[in-house]
Amino acid sequence: MESLVELDDVSVVRGGNPLLSHVTWQAESGQHWVIFGPNGAGKTTLVSMLAARLFPTEGAVSILGEELGNVETQEIHERVGFCSSALLKTIDPSVCVRDIVLSAAYGTLVKIHYQSYEQVDEARADWLMKNFGISHLAQRHFATLSDGERQRVLICRALMADPEILILDEPAAGVDLGAREILMGALAELASAPTSPMMIMVTHHVEEIPPGFTHALMLKDGRIVTSGELEDVLTSKNLSETFSMYLRAGRHDDQRWWAHG
Repeated sequence: MESLVELDDVSVVRGGNPLLSHVTWQAESGQHWVIFGPNGAGKTTLVSMLAARLFPTEGAVSILGEELGNVETQEIHERVGFCSSALLKTIDPSVCVRDIVLSAAYGTLVKIHYQSYEQVDEARADWLMKNFGISHLAQRHFATLSDGERQRVLICRALMADPEILILDEPAAGVDLGAREILMGALAELASAPTSPMMIMVTHHVEEIPPGFTHALMLKDGRIVTSGELEDVLTSKNLSETFSMYLRAGRHDDQRWWAHG
């Protein structure tokens, strides 16, 4: 399989504080990864780097065959979809949902007054909004949406340009149970599609891992505890080591994971 992401002895230091330390990891086409670990483990730092929003202090990062630092970041941004709560600050709250999704086809955050969209773009936006359960919100202003609705809008926007990699930084954070289940169902359907982009998702909760995700990376204090196929990584032993407390983990018949003390 083709390697889409490669990190070779990567460290990130900010203000004298190590955020990631000597991380070596690769992810290949056909895989969907969950990044797991406690607060401060380095999860958001890692995926921000994969989205070309942050650069390593040491080591080499290759994304889709391009080495970070030797390629225009805009080229990476066009090929990697990134969904993070940090993007909420960049969106005009008065813009309607459909325009927020559609404008991603041109790499903008709002529709320019003279801008028109091709039929294929409008059809893709409508299909994405339907799949993520937000078609009924198409004309609503972003400011009027709940946290869960906003997260789904951001995911649709990240998918609009048909990226080769989709990065999701805690997509279920702050959403209620119903909204989380809608989101998990949509991500599971996306993961099962043969044309799906590689997905890399950060979460704190094993029950938020959608069916169809194949691999996991566990981080603690900026270092890798373990990585590999989900069934091998997501064990009681590894969870207990990662969170420094006794934890048990398992999987339901419907392929959803659980964990508790």
